[in-house]
Amino acid sequence: MNGNNLPSKQEVVDLYKSKGIGKMRIYYPDEEVLQALRGSNIELILDVAKGTLSSLTNASEATNWLEKYVTPYAQDINIKYITVGNEIHPLDNEAQSILPALKNIQNAISSANLQGQIKVSTAIDTTLIGTSYPPNDGVFTDQAKQYLQPIINFLKNNGAPLLANVYPYFAYIGNKQGVSLDYVLFKQQGNNEVGYNNIFDAMLDSLYAALEKVGGSNVKIVVSESGWPSKGGDSASIDNAATYYRNLINHVKNGTPKRPGAIETYLFAMFDENQKNGATTEQHYGLFNPDKSPKYHAAQSGIELDTTRNITVILNMK
Repeated sequence: MNGNNLPSKQEVVDLYKSKGIGKMRIYYPDEEVLQALRGSNIELILDVAKGTLSSLTNASEATNWLEKYVTPYAQDINIKYITVGNEIHPLDNEAQSILPALKNIQNAISSANLQGQIKVSTAIDTTLIGTSYPPNDGVFTDQAKQYLQPIINFLKNNGAPLLANVYPYFAYIGNKQGVSLDYVLFKQQGNNEVGYNNIFDAMLDSLYAALEKVGGSNVKIVVSESGWPSKGGDSASIDNAATYYRNLINHVKNGTPKRPGAIETYLFAMFDENQKNGATTEQHYGLFNPDKSPKYHAAQSGIELDTTRNITVILNMK
């Protein structure tokens, strides 16, 4: 949503429905979006805004937040996950707020009798992994382990998944000498020496291995973001992005060597965002253009974002 040329919230929801896209993630509770989602049957990941995290360490504030943004909509919107913190690192000021906020939101959900509908979690990035290769040796950094251990216990006790933002693009541009483009774009033929033919599986399984080492063997991972930029930087091109999205969509139906079975995966993002901060590539992750036309045409890329395919990959707005 970081753009000044994007369709209205209602138009976006209508686009989701017309393309058969059944899930969405928004990164703060936008009431115009929530109104547009009423009756749409679109599953929603609803994030707590970063600036709100510290206030939710107060139980009454957490209840107020839920009563404002969740309870009035829960009957008309399929809210699946509430995300308390996105890519918060152990030394961030917000880190100390995550666990108490998780507990307070969970208690508020239980008080509202919504615990059967909504799971509460947090979203991490893969920089919290210290050792990642071979994947079975995956382990969190010492700082991350101290930060995540009680959070993982919370997820385990409440039957909630861990959300993870997984970007092979960054792994590739950070180590082009050691990682081939084919390995990152799911184009490698045959396994490498530890049994992997793509880096997405290796990254995900290293995260599962790290979870196992802190008692989280039964915690499922939802890939809450994955994408590839089409412009603005190293290896950011229409061809590479189309190849990545197409092959990811096909791949996640099957799971990883460590965890067979479909992987719930969200593509980032719905639109290019011309006001997004950071590297130029950050403005070019969209699968749709601002005029709602698809950036990657099915005839060229094989990406079909409609009901002709029963895909588990879904799009998000940020």
